[in-house]
Amino acid sequence: MTPRRHGPRRGEGPRPEEALPDPGPVDPAVLAALLARHGWRRRGGAPGRYGRWTPPGPRGERTSLLVPEHRGFPDSADLLGEALDALARLGDPAAREILLALTVPSDEIRWRRDVPAGHGAGPAAAPWTAEEGLRQAARHTLLAAALAGRARTGYHGARHRRAAAAALDDVLLLGAASGGRVLTAFAPVAAARPLAVRLHHALHATREAIDHRRATGGMDAFDAAVAAGVSRELTEALIALVRGTEGAGVAVAWAPAAGIPEGCGPDAEPVEFSPGDLPALREAGARYRRAEPSVSVRLTGTVDRLRRTGADRGGTVRLRVLAGAEVPHVRIPLDEESYRIVGQAHLVGLPVRVDGRLDSRAGFRRLVGACGVTPVAVDEAERDRLMKSLQENLDFFDEACGGDCEG
Repeated sequence: MTPRRHGPRRGEGPRPEEALPDPGPVDPAVLAALLARHGWRRRGGAPGRYGRWTPPGPRGERTSLLVPEHRGFPDSADLLGEALDALARLGDPAAREILLALTVPSDEIRWRRDVPAGHGAGPAAAPWTAEEGLRQAARHTLLAAALAGRARTGYHGARHRRAAAAALDDVLLLGAASGGRVLTAFAPVAAARPLAVRLHHALHATREAIDHRRATGGMDAFDAAVAAGVSRELTEALIALVRGTEGAGVAVAWAPAAGIPEGCGPDAEPVEFSPGDLPALREAGARYRRAEPSVSVRLTGTVDRLRRTGADRGGTVRLRVLAGAEVPHVRIPLDEESYRIVGQAHLVGLPVRVDGRLDSRAGFRRLVGACGVTPVAVDEAERDRLMKSLQENLDFFDEACGGDCEG
């Protein structure tokens, strides 16, 4: 079975006929708000009864929808059904996004990049590369917001990555072929509104901190912005979004069916970033990493790999962390005696416990100052599972131990 991939789901979204919502529960006011958000304009109609909406661009001269203003008239349901059918037949990206937002009430997060003229010229793969770069920047932006939901800190490193990635499973990245210029994420209100709210606050705090840096030369606003969810991970995502462009923006638009979340303003213009912001973003990212202290921990884990360069000396082990820290794996340099204890525990299928400090400079992937290495007793069922894992990975252990561990 293929393992589940954590992160925002990627795709062009469901086909319009699959996304067509039941007109019964559709609120006409929500449909009208979504049409206006995507550039449709109301052009007349019977006042108090229905409005005639036309799409942006040349199609506005030959396409229109009749949308009731409320459900107080007998033909309201029929008009809504006809409007949804017409949107499905249009089949363009904006119509698909409107239908999707009606099917699953979602906050919309939209990334826009102003790519210089001629940027997409060249090999046929160039537009695809630009689109993939935009997708990666968008994913990293969302991941930074999810990490802020786990802890407000300037530098997360390897911490909380699994939980943050799992929080993005319900988010759908939806984008047409745009040469890497526009991408939209739908964050379902029921599952992902806190993520959208955190991103909204973090983006505005980042913009304010950059402006403060330019005006005063001080970086203290970036320190205060950590409380709003700003981190090195977010600054790196924004650098990736802006690099190679003339400017970029991120906008969060709230689901009309759910209203505006507490503490947030109505839909506003995108939070804009420019190439001139890159030095401040890089400086902030480096500052966050330098300022984050190492963390004293007591870890319990099982051995994934052992390595040393010869007998009668210490070596390095990699533990799969079971408890004690929100990181999946750590590397630990050990002296000869501690390395021997870990090797013996691994041979008999026991996890080990070790004290030390998670090194922030290594992204919290390395434990330094290790001491108190002790095997941990487990019940028979867990011991059998660990022994099976050992047998499946004997090549790692043989490579590490050599002749010193035979017999």
